[in-house]
Amino acid sequence: MAVAVASERNAPVNYLAVFGAILNRDITVTIREFPAFLAQVILQPLFMLFVFGRVLADLGFTRAGYAAQLFPGIVALTVAITAVQAVAFPLVIEFSFTKEIEDRLLAPIPTSLVALEKIVFAAIRALIAGVVMFPVGYLVLGSVPFDLGRLPLLVFFFVVGSLAGGALGLTLGTLTPPNRINIMFAIVLTPIIFTGCTQYPWPSLSRLPWFQVVTLFNPITYVSEGIRSSLIPHGPHMTTWIAALMLTVALVGFSYVGVTGFRRRAID
Repeated sequence: MAVAVASERNAPVNYLAVFGAILNRDITVTIREFPAFLAQVILQPLFMLFVFGRVLADLGFTRAGYAAQLFPGIVALTVAITAVQAVAFPLVIEFSFTKEIEDRLLAPIPTSLVALEKIVFAAIRALIAGVVMFPVGYLVLGSVPFDLGRLPLLVFFFVVGSLAGGALGLTLGTLTPPNRINIMFAIVLTPIIFTGCTQYPWPSLSRLPWFQVVTLFNPITYVSEGIRSSLIPHGPHMTTWIAALMLTVALVGFSYVGVTGFRRRAID
């Protein structure tokens, strides 16, 4: 009996199973709060679509076809911001006030995997929000652009864009002091929203070259342009492989910084 107990204690831990259990717990909580989750992630893009894509078009303040260019950007914004918020806000709270993160750190897996679970969970929420935007866009605009032949490309930018958003949220959540969270979101998120090529295609900024360069420092630009090239391949958009490459670089970079910051906060 003692030998059996000792061998059980020395048995290797199945990291994948523990990772899946933590992820399943977070998904279960989201399912229980699904109506509130939908309201949280859809309200802002819904009104942006309605005002910019419907109201301004009906009033004649935008050109014909602008709504089709706007829709991919709003989808990209929904995916990226949902992922950022799913990590950054809860992480700041868990590290400072509720100390809930301590329960996760007690799990028998490396701290880095706990951080990566945050990114994966945020990506799942972002993917759901992005998919929901298609029926929402159809209801608001009457039609949405879609190219079935480029569906694999759309899936790629959805997945990598949502993971990059989660990694960015992890970075912001670990580097921001609790008493600076509101200031951080005002200073960082607002410029990110309006410099991410969500309301306009990147090539159209050629008349404002300085601003076109500024948008290149925003990872949401590559999500917007990638989804735009997937949905409207014949419209103006950034070269697809460049958007894919830069988005992948952003994912790797923010993941490294975010996981490193998470491990440092966990040790402190």
